[in-house]
Amino acid sequence: MSVVCPAPSAASEDARLGALLRYDVMDTPAEQSFDRITRLAQKMFRASFVTVSLLDGHRQWFKSKQGLSFSETPRSEAFCDVTIRQATPLVVPDARADPAYASLPLVTGEPFIRFYAGAPLRTPEGYILGALCVMDREPRSLSAEEIDMLVDLSDIVVGQLQLRQLADTDPLTGALSRRAFRDLAARELSLSRRYRRELALLTFDLDYFKSINDTHGHAAGDDVLVRSVDACKAELRNSDSIARLGGEEFAVLLPHTGAAAARDVAERLRRALGAQSFGSGRGRFHISASFGVASTRAGASDLDNLLRRADEALYRAKAKGRDRCETAPDCLPGQTQRSVAKRGRIVVEGVPAIDCTVRGLSNNGANLEVLSAEGLPASFVLALDADGPTRSCRVLSRAGRRLEVAFG
Repeated sequence: MSVVCPAPSAASEDARLGALLRYDVMDTPAEQSFDRITRLAQKMFRASFVTVSLLDGHRQWFKSKQGLSFSETPRSEAFCDVTIRQATPLVVPDARADPAYASLPLVTGEPFIRFYAGAPLRTPEGYILGALCVMDREPRSLSAEEIDMLVDLSDIVVGQLQLRQLADTDPLTGALSRRAFRDLAARELSLSRRYRRELALLTFDLDYFKSINDTHGHAAGDDVLVRSVDACKAELRNSDSIARLGGEEFAVLLPHTGAAAARDVAERLRRALGAQSFGSGRGRFHISASFGVASTRAGASDLDNLLRRADEALYRAKAKGRDRCETAPDCLPGQTQRSVAKRGRIVVEGVPAIDCTVRGLSNNGANLEVLSAEGLPASFVLALDADGPTRSCRVLSRAGRRLEVAFG
């Protein structure tokens, strides 16, 4: 029978989340280097399901997966939440017969997991980001030699995480990688503050991209991504930079550019993307994109704030019907936040506490990420374990799964 370990201290959990943030891997596209490992593990252990699971403050997200149709779960429902706490391989021979796991939704419902084994993904500094997991629908066990093999594979996963930090370009599109873009943008933002120059950032998302993959196939989807980057590069200056942030999400950095000029660039890129024509065996099709625009004049004090405001504008564009551009408004006094990575809990009377990850924090408010913002009330209590007292919050804006809240 398994023993569930106590939760880590708030300080140690915040340090772990900070390490995960530095690897900048959450919500990134699938990569062959990780998929090869999970495919190999599936064959080695004859497993129904294999995942590279990473845990932030409120969810478990799969960088790579075999046999599963979904990409994330609430952290509270994850076997891996125990794995990262005990910091050693966790083996559950029969989850249905184990009181610690028998009621988990992944056990009682699809995919009806009975067997779980997970090896922690431990960084050289000792932080555990998640686990390499093998799972089955039937009860089973692992020998000591097999557990050692799983640990060896988890070490290879961590090695790949370190290698991807060094990559400068996205292997599919040739756009900048997230890491390279963040480095470049941080330098440009520092220069813009020092010399009081304007700087703008665009984020854009290809509309209904999943339906393109579903209807026309992944080869056509890859063609859309490659040609979309090429179409944008043809419209940008040599001093501008484009990066792939996620599956179909991109960012464009515009030095020496104010909000109005950046909006014009976004409209030009939107038209260029919409003018393209694609085809597959299922016929011809066109694409569209939604854009968010933010600038240093909108009150952003660092890169994460600038990205957050551009993303909020992007979500407004999507909410208003997509295929459009929206500009981030100026910050209200006292809203400028420092970027953080903290675990929190949203407390609403009469319902269980909701896990969240705090991405930005100031004396006056916070930026939160949840699995779903749908149904959350306009006011609630936020508990930040590392910061002591709870704080009353009112919602200022909602953008997808993100919430901007004011304290008091």
